[in-house]
Amino acid sequence: MAEDQRVIRFDWAIKNILRDKANFDILEGFLSALLREHIEVIDLIESESDREGERQKFNRADILVRDSRGRVMIIEIQNEHESDYIERLLFGTCRVIVDHMKLGSPYKEITKVISVSILYFNLGSGDDYVYYGSTQFTGMHTGSPLVVRKRFMTSRGRYVLRERDLEREIFPEYYMIHTERFPDEVKDDLDEWIYMLKNENVPEEFKSRNIDRAREKLAVLKMSEADRKRYERYLMAAPIEQDVLRTAEAKGYDKGRSEVASKMMDNGVEPEMIMKYTGLSPDEINDLKDEI
Repeated sequence: MAEDQRVIRFDWAIKNILRDKANFDILEGFLSALLREHIEVIDLIESESDREGERQKFNRADILVRDSRGRVMIIEIQNEHESDYIERLLFGTCRVIVDHMKLGSPYKEITKVISVSILYFNLGSGDDYVYYGSTQFTGMHTGSPLVVRKRFMTSRGRYVLRERDLEREIFPEYYMIHTERFPDEVKDDLDEWIYMLKNENVPEEFKSRNIDRAREKLAVLKMSEADRKRYERYLMAAPIEQDVLRTAEAKGYDKGRSEVASKMMDNGVEPEMIMKYTGLSPDEINDLKDEI
């Protein structure tokens, strides 16, 4: 990896750099490549991690932006596996919709939300590294999509019926980028950004919109001495914090197995059955017997 092309981690950028309006162009380039349309970021909105503070300091980073079409886009980086992650994404989009719906406003003013997840862990199985999801209505018998029409007034004061793309107009859309599955084969603009997210590097030949600005503004070598030290401390602290989380999860799992085994013993279950259903070794079961 060329040292002069190395860029900072995107989670650090979200927390410290991309919130500056002067750096919205980096977000615009990334979102334009992902959504395959020209995106203009207007402003930022307070995000969930802003409220959570230090508890999610290393595991997660997110930023909420509003584009020129009034849509709210949640850009989230998740470094470690989280139980019920999909459910939290759903809750997050619903929360944004409710928070931005003024009491008494007509439903036509509902906020369109786009959720973008940059994942550094394996969420399920699949043969791709970018996944898309939204709500669609299809016939239960025919499989054909429901065509919804709405009346619109023309400039001449006449009403016309036009088909609506509900998926794109109102329902939340979800994009999941599995960075670790990316094969490092760059085929389009989006691949250039995913390459950067995975490898923290922006080769000179990359030409997608504003990725040259990401190369310049996120360059490690262009950081001030103070910022570089803060960044290095972050890089050193992140794996320690994540290891603490994994250790806590492992201890909780072991404690749960022991509690189940103890209850099985209290009910007279044979040791062989306890080993089968808890995965505990004979020595571990004997230790539990001594504790009871």
